[in-house]
Amino acid sequence: MGVSRRTVLAAGFGGLALVAAGGAWRVTRLPTTAFEPWDLDPTPPTDIRLDAFRHAILAPNPHNRQPWVIRLVGEDEAIITCDLDRRLPVTDPFDRQTTIGFGTFLETARIAAEERGVAMEIDPFPHGSDDAVLDARPVAALRFVENGAARDPLFGQIVRRRSNKEEYDLSRAVADTDLSQIVAAGGGYTNDPERVSVLRDEIVTAIETEMTTHAANMESVELMRIGHREVDANPDGIELYGPIIEAGKLAGMVNREALADTDSTGFQQGLEMMRATYGSIPALIWIATLSNSREDQLEAGRQYVRANLQATALGLGMHPMSQSLQEYRAVQPMFARVHELLGVGAGERVQMLARVGYGPETGPTPRWPLESHIA
Repeated sequence: MGVSRRTVLAAGFGGLALVAAGGAWRVTRLPTTAFEPWDLDPTPPTDIRLDAFRHAILAPNPHNRQPWVIRLVGEDEAIITCDLDRRLPVTDPFDRQTTIGFGTFLETARIAAEERGVAMEIDPFPHGSDDAVLDARPVAALRFVENGAARDPLFGQIVRRRSNKEEYDLSRAVADTDLSQIVAAGGGYTNDPERVSVLRDEIVTAIETEMTTHAANMESVELMRIGHREVDANPDGIELYGPIIEAGKLAGMVNREALADTDSTGFQQGLEMMRATYGSIPALIWIATLSNSREDQLEAGRQYVRANLQATALGLGMHPMSQSLQEYRAVQPMFARVHELLGVGAGERVQMLARVGYGPETGPTPRWPLESHIA
């Protein structure tokens, strides 16, 4: 779902007092190991593959599930497969978004390899694929070739890139020149207020639908990591930490049962805050493909991460608004309307939709260490 739950919950539990002796120390604790993969050792590994992959695991991916499994082969090859336990069967029933996340991973790895003068050759789905679901077959076979490949100017943005889920400044317009640079790898954009307004209605409605559809909401709730200890123990999913969260957890008010209760005051206040935060849309970019093959989905991921990196270079925030593009039944009215409003041709598929604007600086999201991805 991608909801900034720390912000949302602040509305519902903002008046919570610190309770119990020693509470002030406990509620101010932050995760300690969950962000370590972002702090890259300046001395790169000798094996170029490991250098590429330590950057690739920082790529954006749906619900921060990080489903990438890496098997090193010989001295210059690797096989990439999907950890099938990290799928999102409710909101991503055909694994389209998960496959896009593999596209962001592969492109980030390619950029990092080129920084070392090495080309990364990609053979997508070398043993075929199923359009209905990802399976145990490889998503990609990779070969690293030292050929003096030119450096990619986006490399320096990899560790700075964020998915900025905070409120954007609607008083600051995003220039056409910036938007055209962001979608240079492919895609469209709009900063026209009237067009953005109409699309905003569908986007926010789709997010509300996901939050109030039991199965879809529970998929997110079950992936919440509540408090610094849970975030460190499982650095994926939706991280919830900070003083408000820690105090609420200590008081027994912030737990999965409360977060799943759509009738609660906290949930309703959070829903209102979501409308304000996610409704702050100065501009939108989107990525569409001519069909919806697995290769198209990988290409959409490639284009998206380049857009996100370019936005970072320009000092702009970017945040996926993917709820209206999902395939489960409840969001189909918004799905159809967004495709209509974006004017894509018959048979084309909008793969990614993201808001772009000026927002507050945010920190990175948790990551599993590289070694946990190597089979």
